[in-house]
Amino acid sequence: MADISFEKPSMRSFFKSPWAVSLGLLILVALFDFSNLAAVTIFALKAFFSTLKYIVFAVVLIAALKAAGAEAMIANAFKGREIRMIFVAALFGGLAPFCSCEVIPFISGLLILGAPLSAVMAFWLSSPLIDPPTLFITAGALGWEFAIGKAIAAVSLGLFGGFVVRLFARFSAFSNPLKPGFSQGCGCGPSPLSGQPHWRFWQDAARRQVFKREFISNALFLAKWLAMAYVMEALLVSYVPSELIVKLVGGEGVWPIITAAFVGMPAYLNSYVAPPLLAGLTAQGMSNGAAMSFMIAGAVSSVPAMAAVWSLVRPQIFALYLTLGITGAIIAGIVFQQVI
Repeated sequence: MADISFEKPSMRSFFKSPWAVSLGLLILVALFDFSNLAAVTIFALKAFFSTLKYIVFAVVLIAALKAAGAEAMIANAFKGREIRMIFVAALFGGLAPFCSCEVIPFISGLLILGAPLSAVMAFWLSSPLIDPPTLFITAGALGWEFAIGKAIAAVSLGLFGGFVVRLFARFSAFSNPLKPGFSQGCGCGPSPLSGQPHWRFWQDAARRQVFKREFISNALFLAKWLAMAYVMEALLVSYVPSELIVKLVGGEGVWPIITAAFVGMPAYLNSYVAPPLLAGLTAQGMSNGAAMSFMIAGAVSSVPAMAAVWSLVRPQIFALYLTLGITGAIIAGIVFQQVI
């Protein structure tokens, strides 16, 4: 689930964007280590273009899902028996093409309509971890083993959180999860709870416009964040001693995985920036389990994900969300370390 918006470019917005960060980092290299500027730039460009095919596929896929109105399918996950809802919600969490704004009316609508908190939590935990663009970006940077492992971890974390909440549902603290006086709307359009997907979107002029708009906005969004990520990866490989990485999060034990989770949680890296940086860290000696733990903890605690949760639910639900996220990240890291 990505926070994607399309704004008219301006000088002010440029200096607040990842483009400015990328340019600023390269300028610093030019000022303090000019002889290494070409190597850093070439490394970043090669890394970016090596994932270009994944970027293009992801952009086309997410634009098609939005144009078809696929969000309406997700509401079907919250119908039927509770256990079934938890399973389906955890699975659909990785497919939902929602931005962090759209998920607020969606989730609040579900809770107001009586959907169990267990199923909503399953969706909420899995949705920040994986979506179609994230899957392909992760595969391009870290390989398909890692991408598939992350997808499995996302669904597993959703299931873990959903059943833990179901276990605690008997306590009064979880009987009314929404904050008092919460308003369902957020001003970003109609709720995706209603409507039917129209898969032949190219037959409708309005949907073709949606596809075009989403294609452009997602392409710009991914390009700016990945450009910054690959510049940072190049700097990481060039200037951070591998011995330091190995000391902090290297090795085969459990401690590097736990450390990576607690470092990743406050890092606030979105799911598009994290894979290239982790590629650099693993090249420097970070263990696979620690990389998985870092990525999951960071995604759950990203600013859009936490803001969406905090804006809707009471503090005890928010605390449970974070606890489940950090615990799930550690467990996923341990399992991934043993399997790979």
